[in-house]
Amino acid sequence: MADALLFHPHTYDPTHFDPETRRLLRATVDWFESRGKRRLIQDYRERAWLADFLEFAGKEGLFATFLTPAAAAEGQPDKRWDTARIAALNEIFGFYGLDYWYAWQVTILGLGPVWQSENAAARERAAELLSQGEVFAFGLSEKAHGADIYSTDMLLEPAPDGGFLASGSKYYIGNGNAAGLVSVFGRRTDVEGPEGYVFFAADSRHPAYHLVKNVVDSSKYVSEFRLDAYPVAADDVLHTGRAAFDAALNTVNVGKFNLCTASIGICEHAMYEAVTHAHQRILYGRPVTAFPHVRRELTDAYVRLVGMKLFSDRAVDYFRSAGPDDRRYLLFNPMTKMKVTTEGEKVIDLMWDVIAAKGFEKDNYFAQAAVEIRSLPKLEGTVHVNLALILKFMRNHLLDPAEYAPVPTRTEAGDDAFLFAQGPARGLGSVRFHDWRPAFDAYADVPNVARFRAQADALCEFVTTAAPDEEQSRDLDLLLSVGQLFALVVHGQLILEQARLTGLDQDVLDELFAVLVRDFSAHAVELHGKGSATAAQQSWALGAVRRPVVDEARTARVWETVESLAGSYEMAP
Repeated sequence: MADALLFHPHTYDPTHFDPETRRLLRATVDWFESRGKRRLIQDYRERAWLADFLEFAGKEGLFATFLTPAAAAEGQPDKRWDTARIAALNEIFGFYGLDYWYAWQVTILGLGPVWQSENAAARERAAELLSQGEVFAFGLSEKAHGADIYSTDMLLEPAPDGGFLASGSKYYIGNGNAAGLVSVFGRRTDVEGPEGYVFFAADSRHPAYHLVKNVVDSSKYVSEFRLDAYPVAADDVLHTGRAAFDAALNTVNVGKFNLCTASIGICEHAMYEAVTHAHQRILYGRPVTAFPHVRRELTDAYVRLVGMKLFSDRAVDYFRSAGPDDRRYLLFNPMTKMKVTTEGEKVIDLMWDVIAAKGFEKDNYFAQAAVEIRSLPKLEGTVHVNLALILKFMRNHLLDPAEYAPVPTRTEAGDDAFLFAQGPARGLGSVRFHDWRPAFDAYADVPNVARFRAQADALCEFVTTAAPDEEQSRDLDLLLSVGQLFALVVHGQLILEQARLTGLDQDVLDELFAVLVRDFSAHAVELHGKGSATAAQQSWALGAVRRPVVDEARTARVWETVESLAGSYEMAP
């Protein structure tokens, strides 16, 4: 039986999209299914470059259709930057293998500085390269500095012809082995300070571009490359000065959103395998799924995965509705990056505890899922970096709501042009949000939603009466515990908004919030144990601990849904 909440290759038909989007998404699923599981796993284990996949994508015009903004599409109506369908493709790629998603993801990052640029020649060149099936790369990180763009050692010397000669190296650069265009961040040697920053376009096939190595043992080509007196002409310059800095951060804003739906796809495929194996395995004369702890772990994994999907789908709506006067996406974006991807790790771990040694077997998808799910919380900024970013919004979100028109479900065909006109990457403290409470009020009769709401109200009390003082504000370890509590409130809010829009089964919702109540209590206990926590903070933390409302009949009904996944999907051999 296909579960309507999970992606299922055999029944997938995204009727909410336009015909060409539906065709391309379905064609992508069919390409993977026709290749089969054996070839999929073989290529993963042999670290094969994705040439055949990129050939398919180029032939179908997949990247060109999905990643060319309308402004660069020369009137072709199917080409646009549409976050809803990009999210759908992320999920499909994650379902079949993160290597495929990664080539697409770093192409998105490489395109970010180009589509934000006023350099018409560079934009035209990028659109043409996409139409030819080329991939792109984002040359930001360096071996010595990571993504610390203040300290870049990619140096541009002024050249006699009015251009520059760029020299330096970059590290952790996906697609650096094959990119038709690499967006490279550097600084001029003749200009001090932020005004010296430059983003420029390079070609990985140029003689002055030297590919050093793949820094990971994977099909993902995460390159180190070096430029030696690489000629940068005026047509190659994408941004200069502060605009180059903003382009880097705004590109990451666009790119990091893709990690959540990739994580969802990984978890969905792994769940089909895990539930099927557990249900078919007989231990002490009983199916493994007859044991209470196994049912609890698989049920928790399922509802966490449903929560990941609900949050991410709703976040798409805010991303697509963003504009100069509505920057709420700047909170929901790092939430998808930090919260959804770490939930993905929990989902895999819960299932792995059940299937145990089966999770290591080389002929299963699960073995690669267990490895790849770890990477997503660590890309596009670590969990800690994104959690610290989320904290910047806490007071405004919890205590100072503003009026906004309701945001509907945004799956219509449309070009999300604002993402490439975000403006200066600052002013986060001034971002306002709609009131989070009505989302909870709508489900006040659901026992665990009500219990979690009490915990959320308690967090508001904490912010007003026991918030970290000036000295504690420098204690990032303490602040991150507070950030985890706040992130749970935001997570719950968007889950409830999407549940209302989709008519989610209330048993599933109640079971999911039972998990969130436990999570909030666990983070409160962690806060209590912090060495720098004050007596008032310790008292508050213990007072915020709650036991979820237990309903064995509800849990049994949700378990029936989980159990129905057994045998419902197996990838073709």
